[in-house]
Formats: sequence, C-alpha cells, structure tokens
Amino acid sequence: MQFCGIGHYAKRKKRLEMKKKTYTRSEEEIKFGLIDFLIPFFLPVKGVAWIGQKLKVQAETELTDKSRVHEELLNLQMRFEMDEISEEEYEKKEAELLEKLEAIREYEEGN
Repeated sequence: MQFCGIGHYAKRKKRLEMKKKTYTRSEEEIKFGLIDFLIPFFLPVKGVAWIGQKLKVQAETELTDKSRVHEELLNLQMRFEMDEISEEEYEKKEAELLEKLEAIREYEEGN
C-alpha cells in the first residue's frame, strides 16, 4: 500500500471546492423529481425543455465571449500589418468588432 501524503488530500479538496464554485444553478432550472419517474407522462416535455434551456445558456455564453472578439481584433490587426487586407477593409471590420464588444458590455451591464 502506497502512502499518498497530505498533499494529495489537499489537492483533492481544492479541486472539489473549485467544482462547487464553477457550478451555479440558475433559478429557472428545470427539476426532475421522484413523481416524474413514477408518473412519466410529462417527462419527455420536461426533457425537451431542459435541453432547450441548456442550449440557451450555451448560446448566451458564446455570444457574450469578450475574449473571442479580442482575438478576432488581434487577428485582424496582424492581417493588416502583413498587408493581407486593405486599410478600408481593416477599418470596416474593426468597427464591426468594436460594435460587438460594446454590445457585449451593454448586455453584461444589463444583467
């Protein structure tokens, strides 16, 4: 039998704490109870609603991802500096990306 040491348990405890922090339960989350499994009449409806809710959360996460917009801005700047795109095209796309970034900020402030 191998002794794992105290560090092993401390790391495991830290990982469990991080998992607890990253999982947040929304107020409108659909719950499945014992009655749903005993009387499964509404179970398919709840299942579809649950999938729809998860898709909505994923879509919101992707649409409000600032890092992706920043990455696109850096990529655009690099392409302009390497003369792959014209100055007019650069300015047009840069304005679009900055508008997206501003929309994300406004959305985050509203929520």
